Amino acid sequence: MERRETLVVGGGAMGSATAWHLARRGRQVTLLERFGERHTMGASHGRTRNFNVAYPDRTYQAMLQEAAVLWRELEDESGASLLDLVGQTNHGAGVAPDAAEALRTLGVTAEMVPPEAAQERWRGIRHDTRVLHLPEAGRVYAEDAVVALQRRTTAHGGEVLLDTRVEGIRPRPGGSVEVETGPTTYVVDTVVVTAGAWTEKLLGRHLPLPRLVVTQEQPAHFAITDPDAVWPSFNHLPGDGDPRYDDFASLVYGMLTPGEGVKAGWHGTGPVTDPDDRTFQPEPGQLAALQRYAARWLPGVDAAACEPISCTYTSTPDEHFLLDRRGPIVVGAGFSGHGFKFVPTVGRILADLATGSGSAPAMFALDRPLGSPSWRT
Repeated sequence: MERRETLVVGGGAMGSATAWHLARRGRQVTLLERFGERHTMGASHGRTRNFNVAYPDRTYQAMLQEAAVLWRELEDESGASLLDLVGQTNHGAGVAPDAAEALRTLGVTAEMVPPEAAQERWRGIRHDTRVLHLPEAGRVYAEDAVVALQRRTTAHGGEVLLDTRVEGIRPRPGGSVEVETGPTTYVVDTVVVTAGAWTEKLLGRHLPLPRLVVTQEQPAHFAITDPDAVWPSFNHLPGDGDPRYDDFASLVYGMLTPGEGVKAGWHGTGPVTDPDDRTFQPEPGQLAALQRYAARWLPGVDAAACEPISCTYTSTPDEHFLLDRRGPIVVGAGFSGHGFKFVPTVGRILADLATGSGSAPAMFALDRPLGSPSWRT
């Protein structure tokens, strides 16, 4: 057996951010990742994610503002370009008429743009309503962020072990915990589990987890046909009962991925899957619907020229995160669909929980009352 102070199990974005925070505080930390660098098995791969700042909730807004600062700190440390504030446009009947005013009261720069003016500014997107424009939003470079976090963890004295599968986690009498990887069993004071789609498999016997639904999501990159179009990140939010959106599977999110095309996808509508038994193949009906969406709503792309992507979502019933501690086990889960923008803030919260130096907001507790989602990203 090997002794460690803190282990982080799961080296996707959240686990890597947790290890980074712990290491730069001078803590002894080892990050265990089942797969190799830039793998495609989980939820943190691919080049881009939206950095959407249109959150009406004060807790999320505070986390976003902290994240914006921490992303820049990570850029300064690593020399990597990670946060690209190209702006974002949210449109559709699901955008509240007073959305810009409500966000401005929270300190967010926001404006409402008439659809005609929006069409002139962002001609690659067809706008059917007034547009909520967020100039301080944009995109995060996901894979590059994970690599930067892991490399900075080692630079600060932490340990990063890739291709290291955790077989089991067992609390021990006296408050420590065993983490078994096959060849090595670690005895640690604290284990932080950020295992994404594998959370239930690792912790279901040890913590009262809410229902975590794992789905295989299937966005796609579409080839650009208008090389001069300006592409902000975007969300298209259908209105309940509005016939214009009868063929929508959900809200649509998207962004330009430089060098790959315009990424677009349905939010959280993929088939339920086992992360160890995925097909990686797009569901034909949903892909066809996404291509029809692109043909109708994205005039700046070729709807027929698309490259499907496969990733997992791990979602809670209310779509809020899980950030909590029970004994020697800290858990971070349920980020899918809107978590990546918060990565460095979530890492800070999980590091606080691991060291006993802070707590998480009550809305992320394991034992919170669970309802249906009341908001959209």
